[in-house]
Amino acid sequence: MNKVILADSQAIFRAGTAKILAMEDDFRIIAQCSEPERIFPAMETFRGATVIFATSLKLQVPQVVERARLASSRCLLVAENGESSQSYFQAGVDGVIHRSISGPNLIDCARRVARGERNVRVSGSEAGEMEEDSVGARVRDRLTPKEMKIVALIIQGCKNREIAQRLGTTEQVIKNYLRSIYDKTGVSDRLELALFTIHHRMLADAANAIGDLLMQTP
Repeated sequence: MNKVILADSQAIFRAGTAKILAMEDDFRIIAQCSEPERIFPAMETFRGATVIFATSLKLQVPQVVERARLASSRCLLVAENGESSQSYFQAGVDGVIHRSISGPNLIDCARRVARGERNVRVSGSEAGEMEEDSVGARVRDRLTPKEMKIVALIIQGCKNREIAQRLGTTEQVIKNYLRSIYDKTGVSDRLELALFTIHHRMLADAANAIGDLLMQTP
């Protein structure tokens, strides 16, 4: 059984990753950390695990690697889309994935790190580069500007009430927009929408750019 410590400040991505891994018989999520100060106690408590942690936690990567080695654990780092993986490999992590990684590739990379492989990344990808995503581009172009704002806030972890407040409307209007978004993306709920967005680079990049602007607005 491959024990996994999952550390990420983005709740939606953390929940989606946990859902993907939990469907596999050989993975067990033993701890989830949303804040950086929780990762080291978890590593000390659950030794011999695969630590999947995101750069969004703003941790010192060499320090995480050192603590993982002391706990007989391995490190799989989640980089933001477009980031180069080379510096992270130089810091000692066992593998690097990007937020737009597909479910099958996530499972493959996690298994390879768990069995002791080093310098693990998505097969065929150069450091920091993701393949062209025609599906994501098509969906991005089909969504209206208001729908894109809603998608952006959802992957930031916002609930309907907060989205309505930020966009100056009501929760019922947001629900109506979500039905249209679900139809255009072929998903059935907000978690599936978040996963769909994260795993399609062109759509994810657009949503993240919009989300950063919206989250900076009071």
